[in-house]
Amino acid sequence: MYFLSRELFFPPLRHASPEGIIAIGGDLSPERLMLAYRSGIFPWFEEDEPILWWCPPERMVLLFPELKVSKSMRNILNRNMFTVTFNTAFADVIANCRTIKRDGQNGTWITPEMTEAYCKLHALGHAKSVEVWKDGELVGGLYGIDLGHIFCGESMFSKVPNASKVAFIALAKKLENENYRLLDCQVHNDHLESLGACEIFREDFLEILTS
Repeated sequence: MYFLSRELFFPPLRHASPEGIIAIGGDLSPERLMLAYRSGIFPWFEEDEPILWWCPPERMVLLFPELKVSKSMRNILNRNMFTVTFNTAFADVIANCRTIKRDGQNGTWITPEMTEAYCKLHALGHAKSVEVWKDGELVGGLYGIDLGHIFCGESMFSKVPNASKVAFIALAKKLENENYRLLDCQVHNDHLESLGACEIFREDFLEILTS
């Protein structure tokens, strides 16, 4: 396993562990984080653990033609129950992603260190958010890293049913209209699969990332 120094460097991805860990340690500086995302790598670790850098052998992504909007979701969208904004309340979105209760999870990987790092990236124009409002209250949203041709989703939250789905669908449609290649969802979960995301091989993801 490669242990990072202060040098801005990641080892070749062929050195990743079977589950996809490519390196340990380093820092969450804007420069290192952006080097990671542009290399297909992302940090994922829990509080009181060293920073773990991942590039899984299979990557969960949304290819925009595969977006699934169920009949019930179409009805919700058509009823205009929610208002969607883009990149207007980043700090509030990441704070909600950090504190929201999730089934099967005792805590969160969005540590204070991670929060500070991504707020710095937001100030630099790299990290962006989607907000979902109902009756003037922020009830859902997501945030991630915008690479200009790929959006790397990091986390989402929902305080009321369907709010995170609304955020995801709105972002997907926006990215497709702006000719992005895909929406990176990182690792598999059933919620994203229900919206049309699927796993592709790491090599295929990296080819799209670097093309």
